[in-house]
Amino acid sequence: MNGDLTLVFGGDTSIGVNCEWMFEGVDPLLENADLRMVQLEEPFVAKETEAAGPDRTTAALAPLRGRIDLVTLAGNHFYDLGEEGVRDTIAWCRESGIACCGGGRTLAEAERPAFLERNGVRVGVLAWNAVGPKISFASDTRGGTSYVNFTRAYVPLEEEDPGRLEHDVWALKNPLRLEGDCWGRNFPDPASLDRTAAQVAAAKAECDILIAYFHKGYVHRVAEVADWERLLSHMAIDNGADCVVGTHSHVLHGLELYKGKAIYHGLNNFIMYTPQLSPLYKGQVKDTATSHNAEWVAKRVERFGFVPDPEYPTYPFHPDSVYCACAKLIIRGGKAAEYRLVPMVVEKDGAPYVHGCDEKGRAAADYLRRITAEAGLNARLRWAGEELVVE
Repeated sequence: MNGDLTLVFGGDTSIGVNCEWMFEGVDPLLENADLRMVQLEEPFVAKETEAAGPDRTTAALAPLRGRIDLVTLAGNHFYDLGEEGVRDTIAWCRESGIACCGGGRTLAEAERPAFLERNGVRVGVLAWNAVGPKISFASDTRGGTSYVNFTRAYVPLEEEDPGRLEHDVWALKNPLRLEGDCWGRNFPDPASLDRTAAQVAAAKAECDILIAYFHKGYVHRVAEVADWERLLSHMAIDNGADCVVGTHSHVLHGLELYKGKAIYHGLNNFIMYTPQLSPLYKGQVKDTATSHNAEWVAKRVERFGFVPDPEYPTYPFHPDSVYCACAKLIIRGGKAAEYRLVPMVVEKDGAPYVHGCDEKGRAAADYLRRITAEAGLNARLRWAGEELVVE
């Protein structure tokens, strides 16, 4: 019916050569949606280089054709292969008939929204990198991502009341020497928030439905949603977004309903093939001149506090990362009518499989309810057939 539409949103996605089979468990979901979009986690180049083997060439992206209508590019890895990766990834998307946003050869291009139309409904999508690294941020003269800029502050661990430093106004006029361990925290810059709000409002004026993707959140940290993440999400909805989608954390994060609009604070992974991150992968990807792969695998275990499960050799993520989900937006009469979640579970082959109200689907739903409550978020989930309604 004209004005009716089903949108499906996936989280972080990265594939390698011969990964067509990894979509078998999600193909029915994608086939039954009118628009499908995911966050493309990494850049790809047209030809192999010293830093990019066959799994990082655009040929590996072939399974996305016909399955995905739009990819967001505003991730922390988008500049990993420099200007070549930015240029070749965008060129492949355009040649393949896949819209993209959030990344560009200049900042103006990266900030440009993508628009798609189905059944008389015009859908707009914007995406921002809100976690850095700042070298990945585009400028007027170099490629990269659109972004929400931030200032990083460090708070000493031994401070029982870190807030008391903020009250000592005179002392803060001079340099402050910090000794010992500190927590690092990012805070969005007010000017950048204003710029982002204006971009949302301008894009909404050009479409019926607007989706805002933020690459945000604490990676591999369960049930943690920072105040600034909620601030960003609320700001987007206040300025016209109909739905907010979070990527980056590689674990599910909770859900929130704000002014009747759903905020998916973290969808976890969609299709993620990353054997190079596993210390136990047979035929592990070798170091290149720039990757230092073996060193990073060891540091990753130390930094994030978990050892990858050896039974998941191509999916070396937090144990809770086996629970993931796709978001679904039902549009009726050109308006957002219903927000849903489709539970998925990653099996030992590294691929996600959609589950309805079966044992694994209920386990994923229970996990979502728990982390939503632990994060202090207000969304509730109820089963409607084989899917979860967010309310």
